[in-house]
Amino acid sequence: MHPAVFLDRDDTLIEANSLPSPPPPAAAGDLVDPALVRLLPGALEACTRLHAARFTLIIISNQGVVARGGLTIAGVERVNDAVRALLPGLIDAVYFCPYHPRGTVEPYAREHPWRKPNPGMILAARDELNIDLARSWLVGDAARDIEAGIAAGIAANRCLRIGTDQPIPSLRAATDTILRQAPHG
Repeated sequence: MHPAVFLDRDDTLIEANSLPSPPPPAAAGDLVDPALVRLLPGALEACTRLHAARFTLIIISNQGVVARGGLTIAGVERVNDAVRALLPGLIDAVYFCPYHPRGTVEPYAREHPWRKPNPGMILAARDELNIDLARSWLVGDAARDIEAGIAAGIAANRCLRIGTDQPIPSLRAATDTILRQAPHG
């Protein structure tokens, strides 16, 4: 079994909320144009260091924009491909949840076990990629990210919330914490 670092995508790895709002029905924070994908400062370095420490890197992302009709599954994949291109060979898997209970597009207009704060994406990755959650970490910018990690069985002290208003301000700082506490995965 392998240790992993589960990474939220938007505002953890790439800019999202700081971008101009896309046209409705997408909303502020929804990244719908792959040409706008920009890594946050230090994200490439952080992922490179985590990969070198033998962590499996897995992106987990709510993409309710699909349920709201602002983007298709193929559109989400194009954005994810742009993220992968900026992190070449570093991302082992990407899981995303297109469901939203207030959506309008069937069959995505409902709650789903993969939608954070539910742990479904993490549990699917655990099963499909042979992940050891006891040695894994999660990094995200929202409370729902942390809640999903804890619900999946990742220790609370290994679920790191980042942000300028948080004790750990960035993915770079979270990586320092992870490697200081688990230098060999």
